[in-house]
Amino acid sequence: MEHEQRLIILSRDGVINEDRGVIATPDDWVALPDSLKAIARLNRAHFRVVVATNQPGIMQGKLNVFDLNAIHKKMHEEVEAAGGYIEAVFFCPHTPDAGCSCRKPSPTMLQEIADRFEVPLNEVIYVGDTINDMNAAQRAGCQPFLVLTGQGNMTYAKGDVPDAAHVRVNLAAVVKELVGVV
Repeated sequence: MEHEQRLIILSRDGVINEDRGVIATPDDWVALPDSLKAIARLNRAHFRVVVATNQPGIMQGKLNVFDLNAIHKKMHEEVEAAGGYIEAVFFCPHTPDAGCSCRKPSPTMLQEIADRFEVPLNEVIYVGDTINDMNAAQRAGCQPFLVLTGQGNMTYAKGDVPDAAHVRVNLAAVVKELVGVV
């Protein structure tokens, strides 16, 4: 019997790894407790895991695409060491004032992911920690989850959370709700 695969999109900084401002080197990338195991649990429950991340440090000259690839190589290796797999990473290299259409809170990046994986956006779960994440998910029609890691506590305290968003303490709590014990 074949299992149906669902798509979950994760923001990177503040959801998978510590939000330390601009992550410019692999050494700057530090996984949050239990996030890597949570991704592995998603995979075992037949979720396809994709990352969507704003990376304005590229346009600001604080890192380049080679640096970003090295950071993501470390992320992939650590996720795989925990038994998980991230299928793709989508990123926007622009600053907020660049006027691009790919930067969250625009829904464009999420739409591109859904198109690439041939999944209707209303069936996609999106996990983020910022108001930009929640707005992108809401505009795209995804099922939003706000985690209180990264900037999530501040986002929640400001009351910027859309009514449709589920608020959970961290990615592991989201996964526990979605898949139970796997």
